[in-house]
Amino acid sequence: MGKKLPLGLQDFRGIIEGGYKYIDKTEYIHRIATGGKYNFLSRPRRFGKSITIATLQELYSGSKELFRGLWIEDKWDWSRKHPVIRLSFTGIGFAESGLPKAMHYQLDKLIREQGLPPANEANLSAKFEYLIQTLGQINKVVVLIDEYDAPIIHFLGKDVAKAYENREILREFYTVLKNNDAALEFVFLTGVSKFSKVGIFSGLNNLTDLTMQSDYATMLGYTQRELEENFVEEIDAASLKLQMTRTDLLDKIRLWYNGYRFEESAETVYNPVSCNLFFYEKKFENFWFATGTPTFLINLLKQEGLYDIEHQEHAQLDFDSFELEDLRAYGLLYQTGYLTIKSRNEFGLYILDYPNHEVKNSMYAYLLEAFGGVRKGQGLVVAIHLERAFYANDLEQVIRILQAMFKGLPHLLHEKYPEKFYHAAIHLLFNYMGLRVQSEVMISDARADCVVETDVHVYILEFKLDKSAQVALDQIKLKKYHQAYWEKGKKVIGLGVNFSSETKNIEDWVAEELG
Repeated sequence: MGKKLPLGLQDFRGIIEGGYKYIDKTEYIHRIATGGKYNFLSRPRRFGKSITIATLQELYSGSKELFRGLWIEDKWDWSRKHPVIRLSFTGIGFAESGLPKAMHYQLDKLIREQGLPPANEANLSAKFEYLIQTLGQINKVVVLIDEYDAPIIHFLGKDVAKAYENREILREFYTVLKNNDAALEFVFLTGVSKFSKVGIFSGLNNLTDLTMQSDYATMLGYTQRELEENFVEEIDAASLKLQMTRTDLLDKIRLWYNGYRFEESAETVYNPVSCNLFFYEKKFENFWFATGTPTFLINLLKQEGLYDIEHQEHAQLDFDSFELEDLRAYGLLYQTGYLTIKSRNEFGLYILDYPNHEVKNSMYAYLLEAFGGVRKGQGLVVAIHLERAFYANDLEQVIRILQAMFKGLPHLLHEKYPEKFYHAAIHLLFNYMGLRVQSEVMISDARADCVVETDVHVYILEFKLDKSAQVALDQIKLKKYHQAYWEKGKKVIGLGVNFSSETKNIEDWVAEELG
């Protein structure tokens, strides 16, 4: 009988002693521990950061028995024991009690657990320094900080002033590490976001960032080999229940849950939460996406009028780090795992895209609600109805479906980007239903608003606001958009659509086969 799946477990000792499945990542752990002294790693939520912290804690505590049979067992000096200070900024109640009070509680708890005299310092930094210096009298200290940025990220889109306040508290707190360098053996921090060193680590300018280093790109998450070698029984059981061949099942698992790339030349990895829950439930669901709602990100995209976020080119500075004073949507989307690196072109620009079907499908549902007013649970229903209408070449039904969708869109949503919201809603809905759709397609020296393909038709759509559908259709013909699609051997249909800013809906439309 195989080992149990570690559902929701983030403690290395609990996983090993409890007989749960552990994917051996200790070669990476060894690489970090024998490398630089100060290290930082950013990864999306629920990706294995806490288990990594817990593994390092047991390593430096000399818990050799937990590493029996693992790669690192005969490669580590187990007499090398150090006092460990482990801090996590999740689940400490900072949102309710305030960050200083929550941090004081955590430090006081650590002081008691280490059997040290109580600290009289009222200042957080002084109390942290007391803990380091006192433990440092025994041996050099290891400091492990998990989700260092949680008190900032939590307040984005809710209370920006509190986010700024917490950033300043943390900036001063982390400066203690640099001031006590002589007492420290090793420092490792993790988080979802990557603030620039100027923003939060201004006093810790010797921090080595492992986030986009190729040597650590597959440290968190499961590679294809790790999945197939460590989940043999689970793959066989899922294959039997779903009545799929092993090859077909692995292809579908890869489509749904693989695709995260943290360095342009690195192998992609699976989300561990999604994999474990899939093997437990033996069905395809949006497991990782369901563990957190990207409300703030969706609102930011809506605010900036961004909806077509796939296959976009970016310089590394656009997404590698960010500041509260300069929140960049693509940076947040990458760091939180909703976009990932697909490739890097000859100009040094990175191509960002959705990592897999789970994320893409879920994001479309959220974006369609934001830009099209379609409730998340209804998006698929609307999309299927629209797909049937297109394949039947029933454009009257297509327009009726779109009019019904826009009727439910809150009027205030149109004010900043009136024409763009109509365009966005149609683009997202077409993509959601699986039709091949492109927005703002360059054709010769002109740009078509939208091109949709079915098996037998190519539809070229042009949108106008407060003009007329005929004006839109005439532009398609004048710019000769349709000629670029003749070679496909399909009927090319021009579809002009006019929206009314008064009724906030489609006012008229006209279609014509373009020969």
